This record gives sequence, structure tokens and C-alpha cells, in this order.
Amino acid sequence: MTTEATHTSAARADDLRAIADVVAAVERTQRAKDPDGFLALFHPEALWTTAHGKVLVGLDAIAEFTRAVLPGASGDGEVTYETVHTQFLRPDVAAVKVRQVYHSPAGDTEGAPLYVMTRQDDGGWLLHACQNTEVRTD
Repeated sequence: MTTEATHTSAARADDLRAIADVVAAVERTQRAKDPDGFLALFHPEALWTTAHGKVLVGLDAIAEFTRAVLPGASGDGEVTYETVHTQFLRPDVAAVKVRQVYHSPAGDTEGAPLYVMTRQDDGGWLLHACQNTEVRTD
């Protein structure tokens, strides 16, 4: 393997770890009902579509919705998020398929979010265009 290929492979591995860290932060902030931590994961010009189809354009709209809904979210279970596939559309843009499972005493329900993430100038990744889709079993 050439030095350039090794560098590219290492950079891609770093990006994959950073993306997985963002997905883990989504889980952590959702469980903690932490709107500020959750909102810090978004690009200022982000687009978010909730599992029930509400379209939120821009960080202000996402923040208004999140601050109204997340702190009071109820449930008797916990949610987990797992990165299941990452497709780099460009070196600085990735489509990330996530498996979201809400574990409750009544049984598990699943979501299949798609996060389009962008790498920022500092090397960090932010959520930029996201669709949080509920998986229906009926």
C-alpha cells in the first residue's frame, strides 16, 4: 500500500469514528433529554424531518421543536442508536443509515433514520439533512 493510500485509509477510518461518535451523541442526548447537547450536533442550515413527518428547516426551527418536545418526552424504556452503513458521497459529505430501537416493557419499536452529515473545517461532522423514519411492522 502506498503512503498516500495509507493516509487516505487512515483519514477515512478517522471520519468513520467521528461519524459514529455523532450517532452515539444523538443517543446520549436523547436519553438524557438534553436539548442543548442534541442541538450542538446540527449544522446551522440543517434540515430535519421527524419520524411523524414534521419538516424542520434550519437550526432555529429544530431548536424550537426540540426544546418543546425533548425535555418532556416520556417513556418507560430507553433508545439505542447504531450506525449500520456509511456511504461517502464526497470526502466531506456522508449518508449514514442508523438503526434506532426503542426498548420498552411492551416490546421494541424501531426507526430507520438517514443522516446526511457534513465535515466541517475543524474536521468535526455535523447533522445536515436528516429523515427520522419509523419502521412499521403492519
